[in-house]
Amino acid sequence: MAPETELLSGDPVALAAELRALVPDPGSVREAVAEIIAGVRAGGDAALTAYTRRFDTGGAEPLALVVGVSELDGALEDLAPDVRRGLERAIENVGRVAAAGLADDRVVALDGGALDGAGLDGGAHARWEVALRGVPVERAAVYVPGGRAPYPSTVIMGVVTARVAEVATIAVCAPPGRDGDIHPVILAACRLAGASVVYRMGGAQAIAALAYGTESVAPVDVIVGPGNLYVQEAKLQVLGQVGIDGFAGPSDLVVIADATADPKLVALDLLAQGEHGPGTLVVGVSDDADLLTAVAGEMASSPDTGAIRRLVAVDSLDHALALAEAFAPEHLELLGPDAEALAPRVSRTGCLFVGAAGGSAFGDYIAGSNHVLPTGGAARFASALAPAHFRRRFTEVRIGDAAEALAREAAPVARAEGFELHARSMEARVRQNGSS
Repeated sequence: MAPETELLSGDPVALAAELRALVPDPGSVREAVAEIIAGVRAGGDAALTAYTRRFDTGGAEPLALVVGVSELDGALEDLAPDVRRGLERAIENVGRVAAAGLADDRVVALDGGALDGAGLDGGAHARWEVALRGVPVERAAVYVPGGRAPYPSTVIMGVVTARVAEVATIAVCAPPGRDGDIHPVILAACRLAGASVVYRMGGAQAIAALAYGTESVAPVDVIVGPGNLYVQEAKLQVLGQVGIDGFAGPSDLVVIADATADPKLVALDLLAQGEHGPGTLVVGVSDDADLLTAVAGEMASSPDTGAIRRLVAVDSLDHALALAEAFAPEHLELLGPDAEALAPRVSRTGCLFVGAAGGSAFGDYIAGSNHVLPTGGAARFASALAPAHFRRRFTEVRIGDAAEALAREAAPVARAEGFELHARSMEARVRQNGSS
């Protein structure tokens, strides 16, 4: 099925909303997910096993919930050498990029200016320190989808990033197939990436088990990773009990190409992202109608994966950028010199790929960037999976001799809010400092 070509007219924000509306509303699964979560909370392992039998193994008895170390070792030994090399390089690259994103602890020295001499030597300054400290969560979990294909790359994106963040225990879960087991390439990737424990479970029931715990599943602090609508709805319902990375909906890609771009590359990148299947939205944008016609020709005979494909003609590349900024795509590609020149002005995307040599498929595997990205326009406010998702930042405050100056300025504010005891608490430190 050939993609449709549309001529842009009017406000880019309106067109972006129109494109977003092309993704079918999957309908609410809120009640069904709530029932599953309640079932796992009440029934533990027995409920997990029943749901696995119902949703994953087609009625067959599931294998053990926890994957043994010897099974992981066996999967790694059986892994094809070229696949192993690719996974190892991806682990290295993702780890290096993730490490670069770690924020160091730091101390901010604050100065309130010269004091008026009340309680301190004349001419002294009110100085104090606020330290910014980051610590990892104790336990995190990475959900790895099953379904259409195994995703060892998702294992790497989640586990390596959590490991760089210094999480002590990293769990991975993936739904078993009809044979009751997880695909061996996923198991091998878990061993290579350094997962602490691997569970044969998927769906909303897996999210419930990770959030609340069962006899065999220890509860975690953070759950990340993509998955179907039931998985994402379950993540939303357990948010507050645990932290999550966000709601991972259908994938999307926008390619902005100028007149010099290779239509085969544009078409291939759009089609590659479309392999993610139904609900995936891929959009090619250009100010050159002939290029779009050529791209449409390249895509005409491609198999129908259920992805939604659109080609959009615009008046200028500035107009294309305005559309992309309003759309806030999960992935954005800029192909051709004039399109690539837009890169410094891009602010709303999960991951930006600049230049003909780098299609978004590299980011899915080996470029070092993380492929767990904000979807559905969430790139307006959300970021790619990073060590920050697995770490907490808190402040350490040391007031010292600055208490007098700060109390004089803050106590009136506390009283204006009606909090007399807040004011007295600060003022009490003045007397303590004065008598010390």
